[in-house]
Amino acid sequence: MNERIHPLVLQATDKLRQGRISRREFLRYATLLGVSVGTAYALSACAPAAAPTAPTVGEAAQATGAAPGAIVRGGVLRKGMLVQQVDHPARLSWIEGANAVRLVNEYLTVTGPDNITRPYLLERWEASDDVQTWTLYLRRGVKFNNGDELTADDVLFNFSQWLDPAVGSSMLGLLSYLDGMDSVEKVDDYTIRLHLTSPNIGVPEHLFHYPAVILHRDFQGDWVKQPVGTGAFTLVEYLEGERAAFRARPDYWRMGEDGKPLPYLDEIVFVNLDKDASVAAMQSGQIDTFFKPRPSDFLALKDNPELQVKSVATANCFVVRMRVDMEPWNDNRVRTALKKCQDRQKILDFSYNGEGILSIDAHFSPVHPAYAERPIPPYDPEGARALLEEYAAEKGIQLPLKVTLATKNDLAEPEIAQTLKELAAPAGFDITLDITEPNGYWDRWTEVPLGITIWAHRPLDTMVPPLAYTADANGNPVPWNETRWVDPEFVEKLRKAELTLDVEARREIIGELEDIMQERGPIGNSYWTNEWEIIRKEFQNVVAHPSNFDFYYEVWKQA
Repeated sequence: MNERIHPLVLQATDKLRQGRISRREFLRYATLLGVSVGTAYALSACAPAAAPTAPTVGEAAQATGAAPGAIVRGGVLRKGMLVQQVDHPARLSWIEGANAVRLVNEYLTVTGPDNITRPYLLERWEASDDVQTWTLYLRRGVKFNNGDELTADDVLFNFSQWLDPAVGSSMLGLLSYLDGMDSVEKVDDYTIRLHLTSPNIGVPEHLFHYPAVILHRDFQGDWVKQPVGTGAFTLVEYLEGERAAFRARPDYWRMGEDGKPLPYLDEIVFVNLDKDASVAAMQSGQIDTFFKPRPSDFLALKDNPELQVKSVATANCFVVRMRVDMEPWNDNRVRTALKKCQDRQKILDFSYNGEGILSIDAHFSPVHPAYAERPIPPYDPEGARALLEEYAAEKGIQLPLKVTLATKNDLAEPEIAQTLKELAAPAGFDITLDITEPNGYWDRWTEVPLGITIWAHRPLDTMVPPLAYTADANGNPVPWNETRWVDPEFVEKLRKAELTLDVEARREIIGELEDIMQERGPIGNSYWTNEWEIIRKEFQNVVAHPSNFDFYYEVWKQA
C-alpha cells in the first residue's frame, strides 16, 4: 500500500478486530479519512486489496458490471418528474431540481447506495492527523462543456457562493466549520486546502450535499441561461412546468466499459407529471420511470412484468414540524402533546403501507453510523390532553385547541395529515388541513406555523441538524431552519459530535441529542421510509439510491 493511512484509521482497524465497531462503520470511516475503497477493504480483511477503486457515480458504485459486449448505446429515457424553477443551484431545496442540474453539473465527491463516499471530480483528499486541515486534489483534464478545464479557481468560486449568506445556500449551515473564504486556500491550480475551525470527519460527505454541484467560475446566477458544467449531458431545453431535455456529450471525461466516453444513453427527458398521473403514464408506456414512487404506486406496479423494482432503506422522513416562534408552538407543552398523538405504526401502515422503520421524534436514523437506539414512544392521547389542559387553563382558553396543518399532496403527506388529525382529536386538538399542490407548499414551507415537510436522506448523522436546527454567526436561523428552533445545549452537543471522530464516543453524544429533541424539540417523526426505483426492464445497470438521486450515466437501454 503506497497511500498514506491516517492514524485514526489504524485505531479503527483495531476496534474492528475487537468487534467494537462494525465492518460497515469501519469502511465508511476509513474512506472518509482518505483511504481508497480497495485499501479500506484490505485493512478490514474483508476483500483483496484489488477491490474496485475507479471513480463511480452513485448507483454505479453498486453496479453489477455487465460485460462490455452486453452494453447497448443509444436510446432515450423518459422520466416523470416535476420540472421546477431552477435559478442558482446553490439554493436548490428540492431533489427534483437537483436531478435535472446533476446531469450537467457534478460533485467533488459521491456517496453511493452503500453509504461509502468516493472521490469524483476530486482525485483524492487527505485529512491532517487532527482532521482540521483537508487537502483536496482535483482530477486533471476534466473539461466543462464550454471547453474550459476545471481548476481550483472554479472550486473556490463555488465555495464563495456556498459561504455567502446573500446567496441563501443550505451549504452555509453544513460548512459551519469554515470561517468564510479565509478558511479556503488555493494551493495551486489543482489543489485546495480547507482550514477548519474545528475538526470534522464529514467534509467529503458534505461536498455531496445536493446543492454542492460545481459551477463554472463565470456563473452569473441563472443556471437555465448558463448551463455550463462538467457532466455527461448538456441542456437542450428547460421549460418550467412542462419538460426538460438533455443530450449526451460526445467528449465527456469518463470512459464506459466499452472504452468510449460515457454516457450510454443519447438523451434524457423529464416530463412534468403530477404524481396522480404517474402510474397511468407508466402503464401506457408514456414514460419509463418516475420520481419518488409513493406506496400506492409501489403496490400498483410491483407485479407488472414489464417493470423492475429496486428498493433501499433510507433516512428519508416526513417531519411534523412546529415553528417555535409562533403560538401555540412556542410552548413546549403543546409541541410535546402533538408528539404524543402519534400512533406511529398506524401512521406508517396507513400512509406508507408499512414500508419503513418506526422513528423517535429526533432527526437521527437507524441507518446512520452513530445512531443511538431509543424506545419508540407510545401513542398517549391521555398524556397529551393533560398537557393541553394545563396550557389552556394558563392561557384562559377552551379546548379543543384549533390549529392548521399545512403540507403538500404528492407523496404520503395527506395520509399522514389525516391520520394525525384523527389521532389528535381525543387529546384536544382540532386540526384543519391545508393541503396544496407541491409548489403551493414549497413556496411557503418555512413560513407556515405547523407543517409536514419531507426531508431527504443524508448518509451521516451530523448532516441534517446543521441544516435544520442551528443559527448563523449572527444568531439568525440558517436558511433551512423551518422551525426556528435553536437550542443552545443541542447546538453545543452537535458541535461536539461533529468533532468527535470515534464512532462509539459519537454515538453517546448522538443519544444525548436524540433525548433533547424528544424532550423539547420542534418535530414529530413517525417513521423512516423505504424508497424505490421503478423502471422498465429494458434499462440495465439501475440501482435505487436512498436520496432519490438520479445517476443515469452508466445506464443503458436494451434494443
